[in-house]
Amino acid sequence: MNGGDANKPARRPRRSSAEVASRLIQAAQEEFRRHGYAGATTAAIARAADTTEAQLFRSFASKAALFQEAVFRPLSQHLERFNADHPVPQDDASRADTARLYIAELQRFVTEHEALLRAMMLTGGPAGETGNPIESLAAYFEQGAAVQSARIEGRPRVDPRLMVRAAFAAVLANRLFRDWLYPAGLADDASIDSAIADFVLDGINANRG
Repeated sequence: MNGGDANKPARRPRRSSAEVASRLIQAAQEEFRRHGYAGATTAAIARAADTTEAQLFRSFASKAALFQEAVFRPLSQHLERFNADHPVPQDDASRADTARLYIAELQRFVTEHEALLRAMMLTGGPAGETGNPIESLAAYFEQGAAVQSARIEGRPRVDPRLMVRAAFAAVLANRLFRDWLYPAGLADDASIDSAIADFVLDGINANRG
């Protein structure tokens, strides 16, 4: 009897739904990073998370939904933490310092998640599969526009909703297309990032009186 019991497959430990979802997100981040959106499979993600594909689809409605949570949810959380740590400054010098710090933080975030963002762009990502906008990225833009609006006195020359998207696009394109845009020997990474920060700041300052 003991020999028969030894041949039975080991049972997976019981985990809460929150723990399962967290393990799936971590596994998905690595799978998408290594294989891109198209190459990653829900079966492989479930195995890496030590759960089943059925459990994956109980936690996330689709592969696209999991992609959004694994890739773009950290972006929203990143901005929330930044806004909590950096309340709206009252004087011009502090506002400029905070804006530059925000751009530097965004550059670091894009660099850290470059592989995932590139995979999304090259494959069409979840928006291409579902036809729906990326909800967490939309939330990121809404929060960014709200912060900009709070720092503007009077009527802005440029709609903050447009400005925050343009700033994100500049930082994103600068990282993803760096090899195309800057020939070898033109400038080092620090100089390029500084130039982009100045460019974005000039745009933000368009709303300053």
